[in-house]
Amino acid sequence: MLRILLVTVRREHLRVFIEGLSSDPEVELEYASSEAEALSIVRNNCPHLVIIDSGPSDNASLDLVRRIISVNAMVNTAVVSPLSEADFHDKSEGLGVLCRLPLEPGNQDSRALLQLLRDVAALAGNNIRS
Repeated sequence: MLRILLVTVRREHLRVFIEGLSSDPEVELEYASSEAEALSIVRNNCPHLVIIDSGPSDNASLDLVRRIISVNAMVNTAVVSPLSEADFHDKSEGLGVLCRLPLEPGNQDSRALLQLLRDVAALAGNNIRS
């Protein structure tokens, strides 16, 4: 089972992306609407992946990534960001962010993200079914 935490206050706006994630029978999706709630879930439930929706700025999202890895460095993260891939890479370098997602991720983005997560898990020797 893939435990995924989505940190967002825009659930309806991300509906198609969420449906894509939820359509995978191996995904257990949980939500947090605040940084404190997200950190509590990371501390207590150890999700495989935390997806952070774009906050008021990319700095806020990346600050949350820093806090998450200080709680549990083994948790993978992905960030919804308006930045280009190159700019996002520059800002997030060293944080181990799995990937950047577009501001309006869709079904294809959810499938690609799940495959990437499974590929990383396989490389680490954690066999998560596809």
